[in-house]
Amino acid sequence: MTEVKEDLTLDTKGLSCPMPILKLKKAIDGLSGQVLKMLASDPGSVADVKAWAEKTGHTLLSSSQDGAIYVFFLKKS
Repeated sequence: MTEVKEDLTLDTKGLSCPMPILKLKKAIDGLSGQVLKMLASDPGSVADVKAWAEKTGHTLLSSSQDGAIYVFFLKKS
C-alpha cells in the first residue's frame, strides 16, 4: 500500500460538530489540488467528513482510526 503524503495537517482534536467541518472547509479552501490530513476526536466526524467530501466534490483518500483519534486524508478537487 502506498503511503499518502500530506501537504497540510489540520488538528481538530477536542472539537465537536460542527467545528471540525468548518475548520476543514477553511483549510482546504487554501489548497490547490493538494492533500490535507485531518485529525479529529469527535466520532461523528467519520460520517460528517465522508458526507462533506461527497457533497463538495473533494476526494476522501482514506479514513482510519488510531486509538481515539480519527485520521482523514482528503485531496482538494
